[in-house]
Amino acid sequence: MSLSFTPEMVVGLPEYLKGTNRFQNINKIITYNAAWRKEAYDHLRKLLKYAREVNASDMDFGGPGADKMVWYRIYGKKSPSNDMPHYTDDEVTAILLSILSDEQKVKLFKNKNVDLSLGMVFDEEEKPDRFRSDIYYESNVLVANFRLISSSLFKIESLGFPEPIVKRMDLQYEKSGLNLVTGITGSGKSCTLDTIVDMNNHNNKAHIIIIGNPIEFIHQSDQCIIRHRQLGEDVLSFKDGVIQALRQDPDIIVVGEMRDPDTIATVIEATDSGHKCFSTLHTSSAVDSLHRIIGEFTPREQERIRLRLADTLKVIISQKLVPNKAGKLSLAKEILSVNASVRAAIRSQNINEIYQMITEGKKLGMLTLEQDLFNLCKTNTITKETAMNFANNRKRMEQFLTYSK
Repeated sequence: MSLSFTPEMVVGLPEYLKGTNRFQNINKIITYNAAWRKEAYDHLRKLLKYAREVNASDMDFGGPGADKMVWYRIYGKKSPSNDMPHYTDDEVTAILLSILSDEQKVKLFKNKNVDLSLGMVFDEEEKPDRFRSDIYYESNVLVANFRLISSSLFKIESLGFPEPIVKRMDLQYEKSGLNLVTGITGSGKSCTLDTIVDMNNHNNKAHIIIIGNPIEFIHQSDQCIIRHRQLGEDVLSFKDGVIQALRQDPDIIVVGEMRDPDTIATVIEATDSGHKCFSTLHTSSAVDSLHRIIGEFTPREQERIRLRLADTLKVIISQKLVPNKAGKLSLAKEILSVNASVRAAIRSQNINEIYQMITEGKKLGMLTLEQDLFNLCKTNTITKETAMNFANNRKRMEQFLTYSK
């Protein structure tokens, strides 16, 4: 037992209490004992401070899967820490409930899951570090993931995007259109999106509305006025957020994720009305992203969506974080810049031809993931095995590596 009050707490918890009933009783216990709640909070603070110190991107604990240990993902690899305490299921519950509002607890007990963002000050003279958290049920006990949100942003130049692509994402060069950042969970989509927002914030006099679930990085208005709207607190859904944004005089609308047909259709309509929109998808390539968007709709609706997408889409960046020879992670990306040929391919349902267009589109700033992985190999950043493992098109990747010998 790692919390000093655990023996006293469990005395008031009958063994037959399980799941939500047990969580609600623990909640009552720590609510009426401020010192216990503070101790639970301080334990979480210690765990998250350690995550920052070891450059962990994520922290997980709680439930049978964690085996009472605290797990950290460091440069892509997740393992338990021998330096952190072990926690019982009841202790994990007390720790997690110590950070939730009454409204969040109601949502957790009803939906068996709650997403939230958390700010935590580790040193008095520093700004709060921010974390994105997901608290959920596993085997009828509470568990959680915490993801560290970087307190600083990359410069757009450091991401290696070709100049034509950077310009297309900059409001001063293109005033409207849909721009997507895609990739699997943990591929750095949010970080890239925040870097693009930061570039526009410093380069343009405009209004940016960010709709997130939850809001991660908090931008300070510079040349732009930036509004942050969080699902559940400031707006009920991504769709509602976009519809409302159209009445709020925005220049740029950032939608955290296009996760359903209603949101996708609304974002496309917003770009169609002359706004510049950015969003993300959980897809691994530009071609997959196009198929995914169109496939979200019924066959009857797909023709209309495909035509609107052809007219509004500007750029797709599909990215992966791949392990490098230094034991850290490097960004590998695929970039599609929509031109007349790409638009024609989308309209005529020849989307699979677009991969070859990307391959041949270097002058426009395009490149395939395989080309970028090959570039990382040539600079001795990653191994050939890593390039093969992370390629979308393994046959094309093998050709690159074979012909380069």
